[in-house]
Amino acid sequence: MQRSASPPGVVFGAGAYLIWGLFPAFFGLLAFASAAEVVAQRIIWTLVVVLLVLALSGRLRELARIDARTWRLAVAASAAISINWGTYVYGVISGHVVECALGYFINPLVTVAFGVVLFRERLTRAQWVALGLGALAVVVLTVDYGRPPVIALVLACSFAVYGLVKKVIRLDALRGIAAEGIVAAPFALAFVIVLVATGRSEFASGAGHSALMMATGPVTLVPLLLFAVAAQRVPLSTMGILQYLTPALQMAWGVAVMHEPMPTSRWIGFALIWAGLAVFTTDAVVRSRERRRTTAEQIGTAVPKG
Repeated sequence: MQRSASPPGVVFGAGAYLIWGLFPAFFGLLAFASAAEVVAQRIIWTLVVVLLVLALSGRLRELARIDARTWRLAVAASAAISINWGTYVYGVISGHVVECALGYFINPLVTVAFGVVLFRERLTRAQWVALGLGALAVVVLTVDYGRPPVIALVLACSFAVYGLVKKVIRLDALRGIAAEGIVAAPFALAFVIVLVATGRSEFASGAGHSALMMATGPVTLVPLLLFAVAAQRVPLSTMGILQYLTPALQMAWGVAVMHEPMPTSRWIGFALIWAGLAVFTTDAVVRSRERRRTTAEQIGTAVPKG
C-alpha cells in the first residue's frame, strides 16, 4: 500500500528534523565537558531511556530473541553512530556548527556515492550531475578552509554507513537503538568510570552538569521515535525534502547565533551543494511519481472488467 503524506505524519517528520536542527543549541550547553565524555554519557542515558520505554511497553524480552548476525550488524551501526555523535559534539563545542551543517547537507550525495561504489548501482544523468556539483563544492570549500572539511566529511560518511547498516538490520527503531546502546555501553561506562576515578569527570561536578548530561538520553530518543512514526506514514520523497530542514536550521544557528564567518567563497561552496541537492531531490520526486503512476496503471489493467 502506498503511503500518503498525511498531516500528522508530516508533523511528526518535521518535528524530528526540527529537534535535530536545534541540537547545536542544546549541545552548545555541554561545552563544559569534552566531546568524548558527552558522547559516553549520551550512549549511557539513551540506553537507559530506551530500556525503560521497552520495559513499560512490555517488550524488554524481545531483546533476547535477537540473533547473532543482527548483533554483529548492531556493532557496526553502533560504531558508525558513535563516530558521528563524537564528531558532531566536537564540531559544536569547538565552534564549527556551519561545517556540521555542511556534513548533513552532503550526506544524501555521499549515500548515493556509496551505492555506486559498494553496490554498483546505476545512476541517472541527474544523479551524476548532483554528485559532480557536490564534489566541486568540496573542492571549493577545501580551498576556502585551507584544508578539507574533515568534520563535514566524517559526519556525512559515518551517517551514510549508519544508514546502510540500518537498511539491512532486522530491528524496529526501539530495539535497534537498544541493541546499539547495549554493545556500546560497556565501553562508555568504562570511560566514565576512568574519568571519575581520575577526577576529570564533569558529570559529578554539579547538579546542573549532571542534569544536562542525563538529558542527552531523552533528547536523543524523542526525535528518533518521531522519525520512526513519520517514516511509516510519509512517502520517502517527502521525507527526503523534510531532511534538509535539519542542516538549514543548524547553519542558521552557526551564522546568526554563533557568528561563524561565511566569506563569499564559502557561500559559493554551499550554493553548489544546494544546487546539487535541488537536482537530486527533483529527480527523486519525478521518479517516485512515475513509479506510482506505473503501479497504478498496472493495478488498473490487472483488475478484471465485469
